[in-house]
Amino acid sequence: MSLHPKIHAITERIRQRSEKSRAAYLAGIDAAVRQGPFRSRLSCGNLAHAFAACGPTDKDRLRGDVTPNLGIITAYNDMLSAHQPFEHYPELIRSAARELGATAQVAGGVPAMCDGVTQGRGGMELSLFSRDIIAQSTAIGLSHDMFDATIYLGVCDKIVPGLLIGALAFGHLPAVFVPAGPMTPGIPNKKKAEVRERYAAGEATREELLEAESASYHAPGTCTFYGTANSNQVLLEAMGVQLPGASFVNPELPLRDALTRAATARALDISALGNDFRPFGHLIDERAIVNAVVALMATGGSTNHTIHWIAVARAAGIVLTWDDMDELSQIVPLLARVYPNGDADVNRFAAAGGPGFVFRELMDAGLMHDDLATIAEGGMRAFAQEPRLTDGKVSYVPAAAISGDEDVVRPANNPFESQGGLRLLRGNIGRSLIKLSAVKPQYRSIEAPAVVVDAPQVLNKLHAAGALPQDFVAVVRYQGPRSNGMPELHSLAPLLGLLQNQGRRVALVTDGRLSGASGKIPAAIHVTPEASRGGPIARIREGDIIRLDGEAGTLEVLVDAAEWAARGIAANTAPAGTDMGRNLFAMNRRIVGPADQGAVSISCGPMHPDGSLWEYDAEYDLGHDAAAAAAPHEAKDA
Repeated sequence: MSLHPKIHAITERIRQRSEKSRAAYLAGIDAAVRQGPFRSRLSCGNLAHAFAACGPTDKDRLRGDVTPNLGIITAYNDMLSAHQPFEHYPELIRSAARELGATAQVAGGVPAMCDGVTQGRGGMELSLFSRDIIAQSTAIGLSHDMFDATIYLGVCDKIVPGLLIGALAFGHLPAVFVPAGPMTPGIPNKKKAEVRERYAAGEATREELLEAESASYHAPGTCTFYGTANSNQVLLEAMGVQLPGASFVNPELPLRDALTRAATARALDISALGNDFRPFGHLIDERAIVNAVVALMATGGSTNHTIHWIAVARAAGIVLTWDDMDELSQIVPLLARVYPNGDADVNRFAAAGGPGFVFRELMDAGLMHDDLATIAEGGMRAFAQEPRLTDGKVSYVPAAAISGDEDVVRPANNPFESQGGLRLLRGNIGRSLIKLSAVKPQYRSIEAPAVVVDAPQVLNKLHAAGALPQDFVAVVRYQGPRSNGMPELHSLAPLLGLLQNQGRRVALVTDGRLSGASGKIPAAIHVTPEASRGGPIARIREGDIIRLDGEAGTLEVLVDAAEWAARGIAANTAPAGTDMGRNLFAMNRRIVGPADQGAVSISCGPMHPDGSLWEYDAEYDLGHDAAAAAAPHEAKDA
């Protein structure tokens, strides 16, 4: 089927908006490609240092400079369940490369923190910035000029976006992303949420809560709900940079290792010394970015990607906006219900048809680009297949022709909802986003008085004191990137879910984030401009009536316009955090951009030939350098 006209129009708008910056990006990586494999230009001393620790076979091959050398960037640690399986991947990759006459080296490691461990803790204030540190760490690992292609080992929240940004900085190198797969099912996510809510109500003990959590998060592999980590995997496949069907194969299965070996072989094929050269920066174009957003909407994925994929696109010289995402959400149907916008976990999602089924439905409906180049032979249509293990090697079969469970995945002609999972909200409080797919229709709008706090813990204390109104909108401000690094506020979900279960009408409005597992409660998140930039959210006062309408796309405070305009900005009453390494990120907080521009605290994307930075702001013409654009930015931020 031909491409949907609105998909075409939005893609073309992104292409035109990004024309100058994309051209600058491609010129940079093409210049690097023309220089040829970097290893050939290393001095004898450079090269000797680089292969000093290698065995004789690898040493001989690296001396000869005629076989490809893979650079592995790994996010392995054994505290993070999703990344623990990566412990043995480098040896598996090295072995597979040697069998094919090539070599592979771990180029570097990147940090991998777990938001599940840091939820509600000071460490959460480092979480968003870890994405940018991961990108920089990736660049450091690849800076040795030893590699002809790259393999990226990462799964979770900020890690995959950081790896993508780093990979795009080395976009002249081919790249393959390799996942570790989800853990097997534990207790149902719905049951876990119920125990959390009973604990918040004082009806469950800490022992009961820990038992429920341990039964849910119980083994190596990604957490099984459809949060940011598992959304990452679907988006990587939607862009064609991870092997088809690789996302949700459990770590202990033989197919998992076979896929890793196949990814190694493919990385060698597409290297500059292989037979099918595919530089990464050319694969990630505006079509790939649109495919990722479409997949996000069709599957009800994580709200975190409304920030991360803007930053990823920027790293490729592409300007993506919240308006683009909102328009795509309004034409892309919701084809999957996976927790938190359903009861199924990702294992059940995969068994019912998974990404292959969803992608085929989207492509057949003209809602996803099927004409872009990918790491796979066969292009995007190859991602409408599922992997199988045949005689120890990966083979492919077409994805399920019909859904295996219509409570989990549905065809495009019979979706759960006609529109996707996210909606942009506009009004006199600013711009924000809501994940509608996780909220039942009867809860998608609310008009109630504001309860204003500057720290999420205060809301819990107000509840314990019986001081919360029957119905209210919790306004949690000074949680944006500049304030404190934009921590996730998922620790509020049990309390607000409990109150909603009691028949009370509640909602959340914040310039912070919610977890990829957020749902159930209407939540206007990522409010921009944030309070620390003088945003209107800092003008809201206790008792102001807030109207949030997710279906209409509005968020406003019902205050007389003259009074509203005359109000000053309320000061932040929350004490600044100084422990848990937060002092080390003071510069990141000072220079970070707004959420709707990716909340970026590093320079990513192309540079002018004179070394100055490109400025990315959809409100202004592209191609302005930072100095020329500083005045309007300062005015806007103020």
